[in-house]
Amino acid sequence: MKQFKYVWFCLCVGYTLLSAQVNINFRSNLPYPGQTCANIWGYVDSLGNEYALVGASKGLSIVNVTNPDSPFEVVQIPGPDNLWKEVKTWGKYAYVVSEGGGGLQIIDLRKLPGTNLPSKYWEVKYMGDTLVRAHSLHIDNGFAYLYGGTYKGALICDLADPWNPVAAGLFNMSYIHDGYVRNNVLYGSHIYTGYFSIIDVSNKSTPTLIQTQTTSKQATHNTWLSDDSKTLFTTDETSGSFLDAYDVSNSANITLLDMVQSNPGSGSVVHNCHVKSDWVVCSYYKDGVVIFDGHRPTNLVQVADFDTDTANSGNGYTGAWGVYPYLPSGTIVVSNINEGLFVLSPTYKRACYLEGNVTDSVTALPINTANVDILTTSIVDSTKLTGDYAIGTVVPGTYTVQVSKSGYITRTIGGINLSAGNVTTLNVKLKPVSNSIDDQNDALKFNVYPNPFSDKFSICYSFIDELSSDGHLIVTDITGRLLIQQAIKSKTGVISIEGIHERGIYFAQITNGNTKSHAVKLLKLQ
Repeated sequence: MKQFKYVWFCLCVGYTLLSAQVNINFRSNLPYPGQTCANIWGYVDSLGNEYALVGASKGLSIVNVTNPDSPFEVVQIPGPDNLWKEVKTWGKYAYVVSEGGGGLQIIDLRKLPGTNLPSKYWEVKYMGDTLVRAHSLHIDNGFAYLYGGTYKGALICDLADPWNPVAAGLFNMSYIHDGYVRNNVLYGSHIYTGYFSIIDVSNKSTPTLIQTQTTSKQATHNTWLSDDSKTLFTTDETSGSFLDAYDVSNSANITLLDMVQSNPGSGSVVHNCHVKSDWVVCSYYKDGVVIFDGHRPTNLVQVADFDTDTANSGNGYTGAWGVYPYLPSGTIVVSNINEGLFVLSPTYKRACYLEGNVTDSVTALPINTANVDILTTSIVDSTKLTGDYAIGTVVPGTYTVQVSKSGYITRTIGGINLSAGNVTTLNVKLKPVSNSIDDQNDALKFNVYPNPFSDKFSICYSFIDELSSDGHLIVTDITGRLLIQQAIKSKTGVISIEGIHERGIYFAQITNGNTKSHAVKLLKLQ
């Protein structure tokens, strides 16, 4: 959840900041008048100077951020005047692609911190097409993977000679918007078809599809692998999207572990994610930069955020495009589409985890969609079909937890101690609302027993008013389908019901003219 801890004003490099942050400190902002900013990367020269490589609309902007409080542009390398720019580095070279054309732009960074940086374009012809444009790229182990654009899939380029790439292969079965590669496995993001792919690229000339997996909002934009290569984090570029975590340790059995939103209900859109140790650092459009603790991928918890787009919130595509969290100093750099470069200092904190199970105190069966709410915070979760829940907070302390579900008595449990990096287990049994039912004016009373039942159940009833000619016992299933309707002929009595064969949830109700009882929930065990 987005938390607003405090508000402060600062004028830094021409930008007036009205912001709030959790565990991320503002250092500076460098605007780009007349330009927009797309994705971003970082670089360290031979002298240890740190740089932000900003994909500005008029070309790659190389900014010295060694002093995070005083960034300055070293040089801007002209490129296609276009909103979309993506940049990565390999060795001492930067590689830039754009939807605006030009093929693959190569920039020699060896002369930094000087300004005379050679650059050129590579427009290779391969498999009958000439590389003119690409949407994004990733580089791993000396190979660049260019996604989208001229080649709708992934064009694989050998960077053994970093100034003179060579086309090595093509995976072109379907459009890939972006991707991540490690150890000859490509994780492709198929934004228009809503899934990620796992592709074997050990033989660059003949990449082979291994598996696909649909993501939560079916607009798969970005993938990034955990350091242990077991968990793949994905983002969906659409309203109200999630950061998903998938167990990909067995490609034949991919499992969704968790999905989380920065600002639930707002419609905000997550764009790109990166993994730094066990933290997942995300550019989150109108929510700015958001950091999740990912060391328990079954329970992703937001631990830091900084809003770079305070004038806007919710759904839409302004704000933070990209973030780079890998500079040795710990500085993170963020590209904001209309507000330029942000230089920030994060504090990476472990989450405090609360996990457990919610069950019915009578039947011991798991309760689905029960709300588990850490009071005094905005943190709430809903139990799964198994009754399990997993939530957390970045702030250690002693909390009160409330567990509720329609048809059950709400439980409020105090003295729950949550500490950083630790899991507190809280299993809760909810008691069903009593089976003894009175209507609002005490005109009707009845009791159901036994409940739960196996073969049959009985209803003991009593009318205070005169019995009308339209008194009935009604039993329905969970969908509202009428199963039993039996006339009632006396003011008091006992009715036994049998013949319900399927295990499940049912409801019983008594009517007397215009008087109706509340519906009693029944549970058949076997």
